[in-house]
Amino acid sequence: MTYWALNAIFLGVVALIVVVGFIARRTPNWRAVGLTMVIVLVMTAVFDNIMISVGLVAYSPERISGVFIGVAPLEDFAYAVAAVIGLPALWALLTPRASTRPEGASDA
Repeated sequence: MTYWALNAIFLGVVALIVVVGFIARRTPNWRAVGLTMVIVLVMTAVFDNIMISVGLVAYSPERISGVFIGVAPLEDFAYAVAAVIGLPALWALLTPRASTRPEGASDA
């Protein structure tokens, strides 16, 4: 199994969560997600390159695409993308909606 095939599973689950969120009209603040994405991808590029350069992590050459950012294979960034999109989307979907009842109203 290639790393892209493995990533497809994670990214597919994230896509499903986002679609369900759009259907339910419950999505995160996409501007905040975008800003977070930029920060996390830059950090991923820096730290993945360091970890791979010092030999902490290695990839099987026959299972990667051969596209790199520094020495980090492009596939390595899919987990950061899945986390940055998936977690806020899941949070927005699972957070209870604010009540529309007036303050002080009771069920009785």
